[in-house]
Amino acid sequence: MASDWFVFALAASAVAIVVFGLIVFPLVRWRRRPGDGEPAQFRNNYPLEIGWTAVPLVIVAGLFAYTYRAEARVDAVSADPAVVVNVSAYRWGWRFAYRGGPTVGGSSDAPPIFGERASPPQLVLPLGETTRINLTALDVNHGFWVPDFLFKRDAIAGETTSFDLDPDKLGTFLGRCSSFCGLEHARMIFTVRVVTPSAFSQWERARS
Repeated sequence: MASDWFVFALAASAVAIVVFGLIVFPLVRWRRRPGDGEPAQFRNNYPLEIGWTAVPLVIVAGLFAYTYRAEARVDAVSADPAVVVNVSAYRWGWRFAYRGGPTVGGSSDAPPIFGERASPPQLVLPLGETTRINLTALDVNHGFWVPDFLFKRDAIAGETTSFDLDPDKLGTFLGRCSSFCGLEHARMIFTVRVVTPSAFSQWERARS
């Protein structure tokens, strides 16, 4: 989730400010001047040693807990999704099979001929409703990536990964394979079109 990156960026910035400050402070505070002798030396400052050990541990534990909660929200799936789509990735195309509905895209037995295909396969989703995606790869590993959704999930050969999408904006968005899979990897694209629920029902009926 984007908020997780913001939290990490803020924590990293705060740590950087403290570290740079601790570097600059002694350079200014104990700068050697003409006539100065050796500055006072000390060792075994236990409160300081405990502090610089404990504080990083608390920061790391806090970031771990926040990330765990964010990942749990991303990985959570609905018990009753409105739409279920089985997504198959293969070199070098996509197939979207709607449960009880149409199938969009090609087949790994007949790979797409890019020069002849007018447009990439399109995944149609209803706005504001939960869609369950069951993702798999038919040959090598691929990646289901929709940059505008800030979402990416690996498609692993021989395994099925399930996740939910809850689109909140109408429009058409570009999707890509995010894992290099061969010569035509750059052309392994698809689009995601988010429509109103009524338009989605009409589309399903027209494709069935």
